Amino acid sequence: MTHAAPAPEVWFLTGSQHLYGESTLSQVARQSRAISDQLAATADLPVRLLWRPVLTDADAIRRTMLDANASAACVGVIAWMHTFSPAKMWIAGLDALDKPLLHLHTQANTALPWSSIDMDFMNLNQAAHGDREFGYIQSRLGVPRKTVAGHVTDPAVADRVAVWARAARGRAELRGLRIARFGDNMRDVAVTEGDKVEAQLRFGVSVNTYGVNDLVAAVDAVSDGEVTDLVKEYQELYAPAPELRTGGARHDSLRYAARIERGLRGFVDEGGFGAFTTNFEDLGGLRQLPGLAVQRLMADGYGFGGEGDWKTAALLRTLKTMGEGRPGGSSFMEDYTYHLGAGRQLILGAHMLEVCPSIAAGQPSCEIHPLGIGAREDPVRLVFDAAPGAAVTVGLADLGERFRLVANEVDVVEPLEPLPRLPVARAVWAPRPDLTTSTEAWLTAGGPHHTVLSTAVGSAELCDFAEMTGTELALIDAETTVRRFARELRWEQAYHRLARGL
Repeated sequence: MTHAAPAPEVWFLTGSQHLYGESTLSQVARQSRAISDQLAATADLPVRLLWRPVLTDADAIRRTMLDANASAACVGVIAWMHTFSPAKMWIAGLDALDKPLLHLHTQANTALPWSSIDMDFMNLNQAAHGDREFGYIQSRLGVPRKTVAGHVTDPAVADRVAVWARAARGRAELRGLRIARFGDNMRDVAVTEGDKVEAQLRFGVSVNTYGVNDLVAAVDAVSDGEVTDLVKEYQELYAPAPELRTGGARHDSLRYAARIERGLRGFVDEGGFGAFTTNFEDLGGLRQLPGLAVQRLMADGYGFGGEGDWKTAALLRTLKTMGEGRPGGSSFMEDYTYHLGAGRQLILGAHMLEVCPSIAAGQPSCEIHPLGIGAREDPVRLVFDAAPGAAVTVGLADLGERFRLVANEVDVVEPLEPLPRLPVARAVWAPRPDLTTSTEAWLTAGGPHHTVLSTAVGSAELCDFAEMTGTELALIDAETTVRRFARELRWEQAYHRLARGL
């Protein structure tokens, strides 16, 4: 993507107080910087960890929090009370903070120096009760946060911090996300509708609709030279069908697919859009439904939703950001049909054309086939099977009074048999705990039929993201039972209604 953004960073804050004197505070500063450096070196952080000077009074704390709010680069703050930091000093700062907060409960040393420990050591290393003071005031103020306890050299601690940092990156991306919606959503469909004003208030995402012929104008303006260069790239990266190759009988269709990609990419980049939607019922002057173009833009990190589904487009861009730099990928997806035969019951997911090659098991083939809807020329698309591995499917539903994330932990598997006549990219997965429980729970929660399938992001990141955005998360995993899940939904409904106030 071409729109530039500052490199994301998390600020590392340390609490203390002037009571200890300058000598002790100098030790606190050295040790807190060392902890910050250890964490940065140990964790698989998707951000730069920025150490800030030790905080010892209410004014400095409040100014730091306001600076964090104002910083476009800062996606969250980590706070640790190295010594005892009286919590009333933190009230104004915590009340002002508008960025995700992680409370790190750690200490400078790992083992106690049993033979040499004295009161000087005890006075310096007081996180065991300093962080309890801090935890109290966060709860007293109702501050949303994640709490992680343990030494930063412990890989489990570092991993939990990294998960939170990935969720914070996703939240920051969503706060400034702009979505280009080409046409409206598919007619008479309910779940792709939604309250765009509430979405901007809740998440920060801005959804803007454009006539499809605005896109057509951008497509038609693409030069033949740009098309030729892009077609050459296709033929180097993928395995094109013979009829699509240069000199082939349908090579012109590949050139038009390239023209769509170049025009679409230029349109969203010029407008600063990180996600977009299309709709096969509203194609204007386009000769093909965008397939290859959408797949390649998703592979480059753009969010996408079919049939005007802006909520899934926003969700995909968010998960792309969370999973950046990790193995695997994230794709627009749809539960299509089931394998209910003997043995393991499976779900076959796909879409008409638009599945992201970031989840592909191998080199995609580039093919052209008829499409029975849309009343346009046969579209070009990439065809592949998804790589096996642990994954999550997640959808965003508008319940009228709030948004709900519905997620299912799954295992992507190889197809039980080849799929030679299925002309689209696809994924086959076994939902946890099993297909019957998973689908009954999903339907009970009102989960949408459009989802994001991610092998780069898991339920841990989704849990942190939901907490940061104040969004309900209905998670279906290996421990789910339909009876308990239905009870949890009722509890969540009551909680969120009470949390909204009068």
